[in-house]
Amino acid sequence: MPGPLEGVKVLDLSWVLSGPFCTMTLSDLGAEVVKVERPGWGDMARGNGPFLNGESSYFLSINRGKKSLILDLKNEKAGGAFLGLVKQADVVVENFTPGTMARMGLGYDVLSGVNPRIILASISGFGQTGPYMNRPALDVIVQAMGGVMSITGEQDRPPARPGVSYGDIVAGLYCAIAILSALHEREKSGRGQAIDISMLDCQVAVEENAFARYFATGEIPGPLGTRHPVFTPFQAFETKDGHIVVAMVGGERNQWPLFCATLGLLELIDDDRFQDGWSRTQHYAELEPVLSAVMRTKTTAEWLKELSAVEIPCGPVNNIAQVAGDPQVQHRKMITEVSHPRLGRHRITNTPVRMSRTPPRVEKAAPDLGQDTEAVLKTWLKLGDNDLKDLRDCGAI
Repeated sequence: MPGPLEGVKVLDLSWVLSGPFCTMTLSDLGAEVVKVERPGWGDMARGNGPFLNGESSYFLSINRGKKSLILDLKNEKAGGAFLGLVKQADVVVENFTPGTMARMGLGYDVLSGVNPRIILASISGFGQTGPYMNRPALDVIVQAMGGVMSITGEQDRPPARPGVSYGDIVAGLYCAIAILSALHEREKSGRGQAIDISMLDCQVAVEENAFARYFATGEIPGPLGTRHPVFTPFQAFETKDGHIVVAMVGGERNQWPLFCATLGLLELIDDDRFQDGWSRTQHYAELEPVLSAVMRTKTTAEWLKELSAVEIPCGPVNNIAQVAGDPQVQHRKMITEVSHPRLGRHRITNTPVRMSRTPPRVEKAAPDLGQDTEAVLKTWLKLGDNDLKDLRDCGAI
């Protein structure tokens, strides 16, 4: 079966991470994504290491399944060709600094004038409005300004950046959600619309618990390491040979007695200080050293076996190599392979979306710069060889 977005055409003007992650998601779901790139350079992510036989592993990881079209949008004839493509497209995605599209003569008013059904999705650091709109922003900046770094890391330690680019990726995912919503609404109205995604807005949105606690108590949340602000035990513990995470949220009344019995700490079962997750959190300073001392006496595998036997939620703290080899990850085919003309078969992460009738597919590697230029222009715009020669001669492609 074809993917659920088969027939949806996307022009991808975005670069580096937030936009490409969004359009990769759409491509996985079956959309035809044409990546519009600068002559000679393309997406600057093509220069990001580490490299596999000269190919950027970074670029390969977020541009699979797309086509690449070289088009110099500063060239008048290229601009005309792009507007021709817009007539055939459903979605345009860009993550330039606000105002860039308008300065190129490609603002939403122009695009919608050419195609009233077009959806223009714009991702930027701070959105298309507001006092910060013209500021440049990278992932770490919006994570810092959005508060994420202030609640990440260990207590009494400097702010820490999570090991994943949540500023970019969360914005990319919200953008994909907005695009799908706009496509659905268009079926009723027949009209497209402009989408404004701010990376900073997205950081605020996903910090739901931190803001809820602040609004409820007036206390400013800080970093807690792997701990939960409400429930205890809910953290990573050091074991004899690694670390294990235990997460008890109080849904099962017998979890605490079973946990204490498994650790050989029967005296804690009826201790008034530790009767529920909140009271244990209030007395964390007294409880944590006792639990940690016992957890260090056995290996991670031993604790996994014993705690799982009494249905205590737990899991090992895996490194990336361990995740890649994990039997559940392998069963779900979350590590897959695609073919590249120079690299042959190479491994990438898969889409996590599973659908019973129209499953997404990850089959094609990221494209070479401009490899689909002529094919797209011939197919979408019905250009002939002489037309393509004229575009080449004037530097448009």
